[in-house]
Amino acid sequence: MFAKLFGTSKQPHAQSLVDLTKKAAVSLEKNGLSTARAAVYLVLDRSASMRPYYKDGSVQRLAEQALGLSANLDDDGTVPVIFFSGSIDGTAEVTVDDFEGRIAQAHARLGRMGSTNYTAAISTVIEHHQHSGYVGPAFVIFQSDGNPDNRSATAQALREASKLPLFWAFVGFGERISFLERLDDLDGRVVDNAGFFHAADPRHITDSELYDGLTRDFGPWLTAAGRAGILS
Repeated sequence: MFAKLFGTSKQPHAQSLVDLTKKAAVSLEKNGLSTARAAVYLVLDRSASMRPYYKDGSVQRLAEQALGLSANLDDDGTVPVIFFSGSIDGTAEVTVDDFEGRIAQAHARLGRMGSTNYTAAISTVIEHHQHSGYVGPAFVIFQSDGNPDNRSATAQALREASKLPLFWAFVGFGERISFLERLDDLDGRVVDNAGFFHAADPRHITDSELYDGLTRDFGPWLTAAGRAGILS
């Protein structure tokens, strides 16, 4: 996994992660995914408009929620995190042993916030997964609060990624994101490889609502990808 960008933090609130793990398990069970396995990634938008969400803890909370999901789908206790704006700003990890305040610490060290380049983030996830040695699928939680800088390039990147064992669970903060809402109708893909959940105000979205939104399209993708020979 990615090398850590920062040092040791204070002791995490283990009970919070236990609760998140249980809630994620319920959502997975509701969708027939109790035995599903996948490496979990977290991609975080650092465009300038995201500043309030880093400040109010919404992004940190999403990282903890990603760990709760990972605890059910993966066994390494680590979620690689990719920060992007106009390019890749940096990478980090959150782990079951060390997650409290990690996002704020990393974000503070990554410098100026920029625009919204989805394609760079998509490419980075693909490259990492292909070089990780993991032969199973990846579940990519991809958060943003705005449309990509280049919609056609992003659409083409998702078409190309549909040949690969990666499922993209897009999460929209704030106003509705028209590009992400239309992903189900994106043509030219081998299989529908993406879902979208709108968290207008992430502070008021329950953990269960988020997990239900993230996982509802994962099962159909697993079935379709298996039939298409994408999953080994």
